[in-house]
Formats: sequence, structure tokens, C-alpha cells
Amino acid sequence: MKRQIAVTATLLALLALVLWLLPDASAAAGGNDVGQNIGSLLRHYAAQIYGGIIAIVGLIFLLNRRYTDLAMFFLAAILVAWLVFSADQVADAARGIGDQILP
Repeated sequence: MKRQIAVTATLLALLALVLWLLPDASAAAGGNDVGQNIGSLLRHYAAQIYGGIIAIVGLIFLLNRRYTDLAMFFLAAILVAWLVFSADQVADAARGIGDQILP
């Protein structure tokens, strides 16, 4: 019975995520720069999916009362998101560190 409830809840969450992301597809059609529109749309979708996965895994840690593992997971998730979604900021930080270490 618990497994059936978990599967139903997961499917409902997935359906809600898909329905939430569908209206953004029309926003990519505007403008002449199709490549930039598709890139920003895919980046937006990836960020939403990443956030959903982080939330689901975080709930698993929370329900199992593994708070230390939850905190470590969230720190790692924030670091990975920063590296992936803000590559220009990571490059600027690396240049700044490099300039301080290697004058």
C-alpha cells in the first residue's frame, strides 16, 4: 500500500512539473534569434528539472531523518548548480584566484 501511494505521488509530481513547464514553450518562439531562444529555454527547463530532483531527494533524506546527510547533499547541490548554471561567474572567480596566486 505504501509503495502504491509513493508511486502515485511521484507520478502526480511529474505530471505537475510537465504542466508547469509547458507554457514556457511558447515564449521561445518570439524574436529572430532562434538559437538563443532555444538555449535559454533549455537552460530554464534544466534548472526546473534540477530543482525538482533536488527537492525529491531532499524529501527522502528528510523523511528518513538523516539531517546531516541532507545538509551535505544541499551544499553539494548548490555547488554543482553554481558550477553548471553560472559558468561565467565560476570563470571570473577562477581568474581572480589565479591572479592572487600567480601574480
